Amino acid sequence: MSEQGGGAARRRVRVTSPQTRIALARGHRPAQHLLPLPLPGSADEEALERSRRIFAAQRRLAARTLAALGLLLFGLSGLLGGVPALGRVTVAGVPLSWLLLLAGAYPLLLALAALHVRAAERRERPGGPGPRP
Repeated sequence: MSEQGGGAARRRVRVTSPQTRIALARGHRPAQHLLPLPLPGSADEEALERSRRIFAAQRRLAARTLAALGLLLFGLSGLLGGVPALGRVTVAGVPLSWLLLLAGAYPLLLALAALHVRAAERRERPGGPGPRP
């Protein structure tokens, strides 16, 4: 029994966007746009070291913020799962569990985000407390 097209094998055609074709044509050349590392003892080296300290401090802050976010979300889920009576109690005809999700979780998420942004900006401020070790 013959294949479609009278037994001849059909050629597959790869369809890609122009950007993908350009990226594939470039290959894996090293990036020439990267700046060289500053010389030891220069002002640039001090700025680079400060940037690295700020970045490390912000990574630690991000890890703490993610831990707080996980505690908030999983804690609230655990509370609602562990205390099913919250779903039966109503306030103004709305189950208390819904109110906790709507009126409790979102303001706490907003507060967590605002605290994170304030702390991150404080670490970047030149005259501020700077990165914490």
